[in-house]
Amino acid sequence: MMYQPTDGFRWTARLQSLEDYQLLYRRSIEKPEEFWGEMAQALTWFHPPDTILDADLDLADFSWFGGGRLNACYNAVDRHVKTRPGKPAIIWAKNEPGEYEIITWRDLKHNVGRVANVLKAHGVRKGDRVCIYLPMVPELAYTMLACARIGAVHSVVFAGFSAGSLRERILDSGARVLVTANEGPRGAKRVQTKAITDEAVEGLSQVQSVLVVRRTETHVPMQAGRDWWLDQEMSKHRGTCPVEWMAAEDPLFILYTSGSTGKPKGVMHTTGGYLVYAVTTHRYVFDLQPDDVHFGTADMGCITGHTYVLYAPLTNGTTTVLFESLPTYPDAGRLWQVVDDLKATVLFTVPTALRVLIREGDAYVKKSSRKSLRLLASAGEPINPEVWRWYHDVVGEGRCPVVDNWWQTETGGVLIAPLPGAIPCKPGSATLPFFGIEPVLVDDEGRVLEANGASGNLCIARTWPGQARTVWGNHQHFIDTYYSRFPRLYFTGDGCRRDEDGYYWITGRVDDVLNVSGIRLGTAELESALVAHDAVAESAVVGFPHEIKGTGVCAFVTLKPEYQDTSPEQMEGALKKQVRHVIGPIATPDQVRIVSGLPKTPSGTILRRMLRKIASGETQDLGDTSTLAEPTVLDELLKQQLQMESRR
Repeated sequence: MMYQPTDGFRWTARLQSLEDYQLLYRRSIEKPEEFWGEMAQALTWFHPPDTILDADLDLADFSWFGGGRLNACYNAVDRHVKTRPGKPAIIWAKNEPGEYEIITWRDLKHNVGRVANVLKAHGVRKGDRVCIYLPMVPELAYTMLACARIGAVHSVVFAGFSAGSLRERILDSGARVLVTANEGPRGAKRVQTKAITDEAVEGLSQVQSVLVVRRTETHVPMQAGRDWWLDQEMSKHRGTCPVEWMAAEDPLFILYTSGSTGKPKGVMHTTGGYLVYAVTTHRYVFDLQPDDVHFGTADMGCITGHTYVLYAPLTNGTTTVLFESLPTYPDAGRLWQVVDDLKATVLFTVPTALRVLIREGDAYVKKSSRKSLRLLASAGEPINPEVWRWYHDVVGEGRCPVVDNWWQTETGGVLIAPLPGAIPCKPGSATLPFFGIEPVLVDDEGRVLEANGASGNLCIARTWPGQARTVWGNHQHFIDTYYSRFPRLYFTGDGCRRDEDGYYWITGRVDDVLNVSGIRLGTAELESALVAHDAVAESAVVGFPHEIKGTGVCAFVTLKPEYQDTSPEQMEGALKKQVRHVIGPIATPDQVRIVSGLPKTPSGTILRRMLRKIASGETQDLGDTSTLAEPTVLDELLKQQLQMESRR
C-alpha cells in the first residue's frame, strides 16, 4: 500500500509534490557543483570556497569546498546568539521523568567557551584529538562544540562500551585528553563511567588529563595531577573563547565503527562538507520549520547523535532535545511524556525501541496527547512494515508522515528517504535517494543491475559532501573497505532491492557485520572476544532474526579439551560475561551454542552461511553441503537446533 502525504502536511511542507522533488534531484545530479554551492550558502563562511569539488575516484580522495574557511561551533552557536539569545538551544531531558533543564543559545555559547578554555589550559591545540566518554549530559554537547571551536578533533565513545573498547579507541586516535563522568544514570542502572575510564587508561602515559563531569553525588577516586573535576576547571575560565577558522577539509571528528575485521575503524569527517550535508538533509528530510522542537533519542556515541541531535539542529537554529534516559524508563510511556512535556514536533527514534513499545500495547501511547507532533522518523536498521504502520497509525494518528531513512556512519547524513510532503511512502521502504545521491545495484561480479525489480549490492556512484574522507591514520584501509570490491563505486556493505516503482528496500548487511539494534558489530570483533576466554578453542558468530533487536547474535563455540566437562549453562553464562567485559553489554550474544566442531571446507574455511541458516531455523535448505570436510559436524548442529525448537 502506498501512503500519500496528507493535504494538511503538504500545504506547509518545503516540497509539496513528487515533481518538486524530481526537479531538485535532477539538478543535483546534472549540476552537482552548482547545487551544492548553493546549499553551502546556508552556512556562515569566514572565507567562501574557491572550488566546490575535487575528486579522484581511483584513489578514493575527495575534497569539497576547497579554499573555504569556517568554524562548526560558530555556525552552530555564535551566529544564533545574535538573533535568538534567549531561545532554548538544548533541552536536557534528564534520566528521571519530568526533570528538564533548558539551555539557551546564550547559555550554550558561554558554557562552550569555558570548556574550550579548559581544553586549551590542558594543552589541547588545533588538530589534537580529544576522547569523550560521557552519558547524555549537557557537558557532552559543550565538549564536542568546544573541540570544534578551537580546531580539536573530537572522538566520542558510546558510554556503554567496555574499558578495553575505550582504550583501543584512545590509542588509535592518539588522544591525550579524555572527558568522562563520575557515573551515568541510565534508566534504573548507573554506568560506572569513571571506573571504566580508570581501567581503560591504566598505565597509559599517552593520556595526560582526565576531565570528570560531576553528574551525581557519588564519590570516585581522583588521581592527582591527571584527574580534574570539569566544573571546578570551568570556574577558572571566562566564557569568551575566540574561534579557530578551519579549512573546509580540516577534520571535525572521528567516530569508530565496527567492520569485517576485529579492529574498529576510525571514520573521519571533515568540517565543511559534513556541515553542509548535515544542515541540508536536516532541512529537507525533516521538513524543518521555524518553531520545531527536534526530539532525537539517539546517543551521541553514534552518528545519528552527532548529525541529528547536535550539529544539524543547532546549525539550523532548531531547539534540540538531549535525552539521557531510556524509552522504557520508568515505563513504556516515557517517550510520549517527553513529547507532551516539551511540545516536541519531530520524533526520531529507532525500530528496536518501537518494537519494544509495541509489545507493551497501545494504552501508554493513547493516554498521551502527542498533538504537538507533526513528523515521525526512524533509522538505524530496516523497519518492519507492521512496525511502520503502528508508528504511523497509532503514534502519529495517521496525520504525521513517517520518514524511514537509510544512511551510515560513513555517509554523515541521510542518503535515502521519503521527503515528507513530496514522496509517497511504502511501509518498510527507504523510498528514493536524497539530492546528489546516485544509488547503484550491482551483482557479486560488479555488473550494474539497471532494471527495476532487481536485488543486489548497494553502492553509490558518486561522492557527496557528507561522505567520510578516510579511516583515521590508514587511508589504504578506507580504499580497501569501501572502494576495492567494486572499483570507483562506494560499497555500502548492504544488500538492497529496487522495486518496480524505483523504491529502495534495504535487506541488511552482506558482509561480516551485524546490525544489532542499530549498532554495527563486527563478527570478527565478537569472535576475538570469545576466543580470548581460556576455555574457547574456536568460535563463529552469525546473525539471526530477532523480534526486538532486528538482528540477534548467535555464537557457535568449541571448547578446549580441559573444559569439555563444564556444564553448557555455566559456560554460556561465562562467555556472555566475557563479551560484555571485552566489548560492552550491547554485544552480549543472545545465544551461545557449545558444539564439538564447526562446519568447514577441507581448506579450513568456516561455512558461516550454513551457521546463519541454522541459527535462523532454516534447516531445510542449507545449500551445497558437498564441500564439508566433516559431515558429522553438520548432523550434530542440526540435532541441537531441533532440540532447541522442541523446547520452545
